[in-house]
Amino acid sequence: MNKLQASPFNILTVTLSSLLILLPDVVSGECTCEAADMKTNKSEALKYKIGSIASILASGAIGVSLPIILRRVRAFNPDNNIFFIVKAFAAGVILATGFIHILPDGFDHLTSPCLKEHPWGDFPFTGFIAMMTSVGTLMIDSFATGYYQRMHFSKAQQVSADEEMADVRERHEGHVHVHTHATHGHAHGHAHGSEILSADTDAPELIRRRIISQVLELGIVVHSVIIGLSLGASGSTKTIKPLLAALSFHQFFEGMGLGGCIVQAKFKTRSMAIMAFFFSLTTPGGIAIGIGISHVYNENSPTALIVEGVLNSASAGILIYMALVDLLAADFMNPKLQKNGRLQLGAYISLLLGTGFMSLLAKWA
Repeated sequence: MNKLQASPFNILTVTLSSLLILLPDVVSGECTCEAADMKTNKSEALKYKIGSIASILASGAIGVSLPIILRRVRAFNPDNNIFFIVKAFAAGVILATGFIHILPDGFDHLTSPCLKEHPWGDFPFTGFIAMMTSVGTLMIDSFATGYYQRMHFSKAQQVSADEEMADVRERHEGHVHVHTHATHGHAHGHAHGSEILSADTDAPELIRRRIISQVLELGIVVHSVIIGLSLGASGSTKTIKPLLAALSFHQFFEGMGLGGCIVQAKFKTRSMAIMAFFFSLTTPGGIAIGIGISHVYNENSPTALIVEGVLNSASAGILIYMALVDLLAADFMNPKLQKNGRLQLGAYISLLLGTGFMSLLAKWA
């Protein structure tokens, strides 16, 4: 009788013990790939992956090349009003990429249950890395701009001093012919000096734009390689299909933003082509690498989660800083924009459209 009365307690004890034993397995089950639960067709998935390489390569190349190709068209000239509208849209795309696409991925990776509770659960590493990367980008931006300005200013001063010394020597010549020539040289020196002054006025802004375009490309490239790697390593056609379309639009809009910055930086044609080519290849290259390592790659392994989480956090910090400080703040505080109410309103609407479209893509990618 006692045995029968004790049986419910024994059943409860066994049940609780079983739950405690199985709980670690449940948690670890969240950390494993879902390959066992998904019916994957590797050959069909490979076809979509190859198709995604072609599609994303084409969309990225078109997006980054459009501003470069159209820079000679008067309507799309960097000094034209419509360029402010296009650039506001592109800046909105880059801002949404950082906040909506990359930063949440960084949080997901660095707060994954697959990672050890200590130290990853004790501190918000994602926000800290993004913040420090933004601060680091500011420091690099400021230091590089200051360095090139000082270097350019010292060269301009040296040229001006050399011309002044040559002018003084010519003035002290005794012959009339030489004196006349000195007068001509003096006038020429003043004319040349005014050109140097004009160049000095434009040089700091040009240097800053070149630094902006290079740092921006660095942030985009890091992110593009990671998303390409994730797509290439995936074995599910259900995952690849929506990513193919979403990432094609994603690369197109990001390319437009980068292309606009490259045009404003006024690089030589060869440098523009190299930067555009490099951007176009990053995501397809990441996909190709992902295909190659898909047999051994485990996206939920601690190493993969930490590496991707840190890189995503750093990339988000770079893009958010560049979009807000170097792109939007620089243009929205421009006197040309502030003096024109219609242009200002158009830039606001364009910015909201850019952030809205890119945020909507987060539903699929």
